[in-house]
Amino acid sequence: MEADAVERIGIIGVGEIGRAIVTGLCDGDDAPPEVFLSPRGAGTAAELSERFASVRVCVDNQDVVDRSDMVIIAVRGQDRREALSGLRVGGDRLVVNVMAGVGTDDLRRTLATDVPLVRAIPLPSVRERRSVTVTCPSHPAVDALFERLGGVLPVGDEAAFDVFSTLTGTLTTHYSYLATLTSWAAHHGIASDDADDYVRSLFQGVGRSLSDRTRSLHQLAADHETPNGSNERIRTTWFNPANSEALTRALDDLLATLEGRRSAAPPA
Repeated sequence: MEADAVERIGIIGVGEIGRAIVTGLCDGDDAPPEVFLSPRGAGTAAELSERFASVRVCVDNQDVVDRSDMVIIAVRGQDRREALSGLRVGGDRLVVNVMAGVGTDDLRRTLATDVPLVRAIPLPSVRERRSVTVTCPSHPAVDALFERLGGVLPVGDEAAFDVFSTLTGTLTTHYSYLATLTSWAAHHGIASDDADDYVRSLFQGVGRSLSDRTRSLHQLAADHETPNGSNERIRTTWFNPANSEALTRALDDLLATLEGRRSAAPPA
């Protein structure tokens, strides 16, 4: 299947990621692809089909497969057998697996198919076409799809893919860190809305600085510090070697879980 041939995209499992993919593909696009949604997540599917003329809700998951060139599977990993059992996926279909922790061999057994399977890690910001999506293995049609949604980073094997998946598991920790800063300021008498606005503004500025690829992350950190200054004080007293080691250990543990889940997946 050529990269420019994917004009019909099916999505099975219309949760947060499914909604984000549809929005990124269709919002403000004069020539969006046809998108076919499973009835799973009926409320969201109906909302998207009303919002975008190129989006339709199918009668069942088989109908999604039959109408699509590329099928994106976005159900929760623990629901995959119930959602996918009995599906017939053949011909020149292409399947994209965005289920966290579900390896290619596991999905191939579940679907009992020999069509190309590609794993991907799209984030909610694909709705704004601002997220780089990791894919494995590289496939021209899949890479073109995610390039359209903000960028693509193909990796060569699932071991590397698991490392990137582990990094993705740190997102809510970052949000919780920011929420803790806001709560601390409110505890010291700052209005909650003011604290929230300031913390958001502070770290949006940090986020913009990340677009400067001429400086490494270590250099960016150094640029924001002065010797014996406030930033250095917080970094060295809070993010000390013990906390750094705890973070590394948590990442190692998650990576081991993902690798173990992939290698120990039972037959379908």
